[in-house]
Amino acid sequence: MTSVRDDTSTADFDSPEHQAKLAGLYRDFDALGMTPLWRTREGLMPFHPEPRAVPHLWRWAQLYPLAARSADLVPVGRGGERRAIGLGNPGLPGDPYATPTLWAAIQYLAPRENAPEHRHTQSAFRFVLEGEGVWTVVDGDPVAMRRGDLLLTPGWHFHGHQNVSDQPMAWLDGLDIPIVATLDQGFFEFGPEKVRDTSTPDRSRGERLWGGPGLTPVSAAGQPRPASPLMAYRWAHTDAALRAQLELESEGHPGVTEPGHAAVRFTNPTTGGDALPTMRTEMHRLRAGMATARTRTTASSVWQVFDGRGTVTLDGDVHELGHGDVVAVPSWCELSLHADTDLDLFTFSDAPVFEKLSLLRTEVSR
Repeated sequence: MTSVRDDTSTADFDSPEHQAKLAGLYRDFDALGMTPLWRTREGLMPFHPEPRAVPHLWRWAQLYPLAARSADLVPVGRGGERRAIGLGNPGLPGDPYATPTLWAAIQYLAPRENAPEHRHTQSAFRFVLEGEGVWTVVDGDPVAMRRGDLLLTPGWHFHGHQNVSDQPMAWLDGLDIPIVATLDQGFFEFGPEKVRDTSTPDRSRGERLWGGPGLTPVSAAGQPRPASPLMAYRWAHTDAALRAQLELESEGHPGVTEPGHAAVRFTNPTTGGDALPTMRTEMHRLRAGMATARTRTTASSVWQVFDGRGTVTLDGDVHELGHGDVVAVPSWCELSLHADTDLDLFTFSDAPVFEKLSLLRTEVSR
């Protein structure tokens, strides 16, 4: 049996009459907002991810002075709310996003300055590169912010900041703003004009209740929460865990991610999953002279150097790394790290979202 296409010669498709009819068909498609797959398959279904975002590195030595300058010119208060400066990927012009799914910013709070409370559907965290003297108040619970700490603000939790010291403080903000915006799920609400609790406890109420690793209050057992109820992950615990992994490796016991490379993930004690539902947060430590395998994944990520020096290779391009530098790694970008000295890095990614959608894919090359 001969198909309709077989009955029509190639010459017929190239004829002026056929081309005129085809042009008319496409005009009618356009009028109704229709797009034929045969003209767009490569853009809609590429052979591999083709992100608009590009690998990019921001130098802390340039970021921090600009954040400090902004404190002299931009007050903290209603309207702008926060002195947070987003890091825009050069491949995403017009969007203040580090990757298409992740927002990273440097937030700066001057001495004796308070940032008013608000809440939003976007989940957020703060990672402290240096300094102390700021408390972030989450749903009325003051949580101290110190060097190396990871502080959480899950979606729809009221939060404000107070700097009770005579020194400024800056930190890395991470939010899932692009994900929430893409899904049209953004809500925002102002809180009280002033921070509700101006006390400065060494340990927050949440830490006192949930601060014991592997210990769950019986009153909360069996009640999983989408985000961690623990708002602070302290550097002392993170450092001890990384140090123990490398010590055990030197003693001949397994446990490290790869030789000379220790890593920990910040998790939700009620589920064992990620501390925030849309962002994965981890801390990595490489011994001096060690390098990671070349890895690429469909998740995108942002890295910040906490301590030490080294290099990062992004799709074959090598960049030096120093204290505080921030790196954006788009989807399917090949990443490897090398430590010139002992090297500590904090990272966050959108991996939990893609895991839930069964879209996460990773390739490792030795």
